[in-house]
Amino acid sequence: MSTPSIVLQAPALSLSLMEQAAALANANQLILEGAHCGLLVDIDTTLVDDVRTWATQQRVDFAYFPHGLTNWQDIRILAMDMDSTLINIECIDEIAAMAGRKEQVAAITEAAMRGEIKDFSESLHRRVAMLEGVPASALEQVYLEKLAPNPGAELLLRKAHEAGIKTLLVSGGFTFFTERLQKRLGLYETHANTLEIDARGYLTGRVLGNIVDAQAKADYLADLATREKADATQCIAMGDGSNDLLMMEKAFYSVAYRAKPIVQQKARFSINYSGLNAVLNWFEGV
Repeated sequence: MSTPSIVLQAPALSLSLMEQAAALANANQLILEGAHCGLLVDIDTTLVDDVRTWATQQRVDFAYFPHGLTNWQDIRILAMDMDSTLINIECIDEIAAMAGRKEQVAAITEAAMRGEIKDFSESLHRRVAMLEGVPASALEQVYLEKLAPNPGAELLLRKAHEAGIKTLLVSGGFTFFTERLQKRLGLYETHANTLEIDARGYLTGRVLGNIVDAQAKADYLADLATREKADATQCIAMGDGSNDLLMMEKAFYSVAYRAKPIVQQKARFSINYSGLNAVLNWFEGV
């Protein structure tokens, strides 16, 4: 498909809503793909912003493809943030809850994700310091009782792996969780920070080694792209916080998932109402 197209998605997308959008876009073809997705083909490109505004008002996810949809088989890399993107929680906040410090830690997490704290490393050190004395068993408890993949995550990853796409999880969170998710979901490569645990089995409030910050996330994606000989048009990068932006700049398909405003403004695509598998409907041949 090489004609300008719009993909619209929502938890419930009726034919009447799609007909409204088709009329607004002056689309020559409307394709309703089930109850959650619709495609407008051969649209009037001067009306794209009108459809985008309408979609926001209707709580519908909007994606515009000026040259039509490309093939899923052309994608080589799917890179994702972990906390609040691949999974449903901010792990550090839930660990802090075990020590009765969630409110203080979560406040710093939110400020950092909104871009109000420019030095991610500093914000991470401040938060991890508040975890001193928490038993390491709390990590397992968070993993078993609180953590779950976000809706659509497992389907998206399964389709990526079936297509031979390399999946990269890069997180400012912790290896305890990324390593378990790698085994659970079959992720190709993961990178995160390592919490120091003392001989008694308690967190020391320190992180070992170099911090995985915004630049490190971007570097890990760039490195994998070099190894895979993938250019930006063959990469998808998904995140929700400001420390994902440098990574997202490396990919043509930069995706803000339920993201902070600064991320939504800078990403090429946003998903606010659908699951992570909404990405699949942006491509042919899935």
